[in-house]
Amino acid sequence: MIFKKRNKVSAEFSMASMTDLVFLLLVFFMLAANTPNALDLLLPKAQGKSTNQKSVAVSIKKDLTFYVDEKLIPIEQIENEIKTKLVNQEKPTILLRVEETVPIENAVTIMDIANRNQYKVILAVRPPM
Repeated sequence: MIFKKRNKVSAEFSMASMTDLVFLLLVFFMLAANTPNALDLLLPKAQGKSTNQKSVAVSIKKDLTFYVDEKLIPIEQIENEIKTKLVNQEKPTILLRVEETVPIENAVTIMDIANRNQYKVILAVRPPM
């Protein structure tokens, strides 16, 4: 008596589990890589409404280092850097981000630059909790 084998090994490879794994990895890396382009500053609390329209961001950290769009700039060159960034803007605006412990004189320096050149200044704050 001859018996037939019912279980045959298939030479085909199912890609379904591989595509699921690749899709999950793609989603993970897209979420993990989506970091904002901003310096880590502890901003003062206030109620207010922020706008998404900005021409240039000026940040002052607590060690009194000045950044223009995440680029470290000495205080002596900051006005020239702001002017070059805002040269052809229709409504030139400076988004001023100052940490809580920075003396107000440093923020006033940037506000004076904006006032001399007729730039609008928006002070960035974090919303109250």
